[in-house]
Amino acid sequence: QVQLVESGGGLVQAGGSLRLSCAASGDISSINTMAWYRLAPGKQRELVATITTRFSTNYADSVKGRFTISRDNAKNTVYLQMNSLKPEDTAVYTCTSFRYWGQGTQVTVSS
Repeated sequence: QVQLVESGGGLVQAGGSLRLSCAASGDISSINTMAWYRLAPGKQRELVATITTRFSTNYADSVKGRFTISRDNAKNTVYLQMNSLKPEDTAVYTCTSFRYWGQGTQVTVSS
């Protein structure tokens, strides 16, 4: 079983940046796809970004050009670099391998 622990969330002003980390308790190098989801109050869960073992990435239209997903298999960690943050990015961000899920980290963007 793999445990996923997110960190790096917090409160930031609009236009600012945050980098989220997702540390896995086990080897992620064989996990084909890792992803970040987010859930905002009153909204449906949104798939934010995915990355494969070949480092192929995909992004939601709402974050393209602002967010970057990456993975460091040697450190068993997945990252989400978030730039030019907007108030509508406020949500709980959760890391997943689609089999295992983290607990999430809160990101709040003030206007």
